[in-house]
Amino acid sequence: MLTLFAVVAAVELIAVALGRTALQWVAKPLLAPVLAVYLVRRQRPDLVLAALAFATAGDVALLIDAEVALLVGMGFFLGTQICLTIAFARYARPRTSALVAYALVWAVANALLRGPLGDLALPVLVYSLALSAMAATAAGVSRRTAAGGALFLVSDFLIGLGAAGIELPGQDVLVMATYSAALFLIVTGWVGRTTVRTRTF
Repeated sequence: MLTLFAVVAAVELIAVALGRTALQWVAKPLLAPVLAVYLVRRQRPDLVLAALAFATAGDVALLIDAEVALLVGMGFFLGTQICLTIAFARYARPRTSALVAYALVWAVANALLRGPLGDLALPVLVYSLALSAMAATAAGVSRRTAAGGALFLVSDFLIGLGAAGIELPGQDVLVMATYSAALFLIVTGWVGRTTVRTRTF
C-alpha cells in the first residue's frame, strides 16, 4: 500500500505542477484512504483512522476554488487535528519543550497573518491552534510522527500564506509535497510505534 501511496502522491504532484484539475480530483482524494487501508491492515481501527476520514473530506472540499469551500475544508481538517491530538496524547505525555515551541510558532504566525487574512483570521486562529497542538503531541510519540506533525504545520502555513495573498514560487506543489509527506510520516510512525506498545483507546 505504501508503494501505491507513493504513486498516488506523485500523480497528485504532477497534476498540481501542470495545473491538471481533473487529475487532481482523481489523485488527491485517494491519498488518505490508501493510508487508511495500510493502517487497518496493521492494527485495529483507532482515532488515527478517523483523522484520515476527516482528511479525505477536507481534501475534496479544498479542491473547490471558493472561500466557503476553504472554510468547510478547514472544518474537516479541524476534525483531523483533534483526532490525532487525542490519539497521540493518550499514547504519550506531550513534551513541555514541544508545547512551548509550537505555542510560540502559533502566536508568531497568527500575529503576522492576522491583518492580511481579514475575515479568515479568526477561523485560522482556531484551526492553527488545533494544528499546533497536534504537532506538539506528535513529538511525544516518535521521531517519525514528530516530523509528520511539523510538515503538516508547514503545509497548512503555506495554505495560510496563499489565503493571505502571499504567493511563493511553486507554492501549490510545496503544499501538496509537505502534506503528502506529513500523512505518510504520521501514519507509518503511528503504526511503527503502536505495534510495540498498544494502549486502549
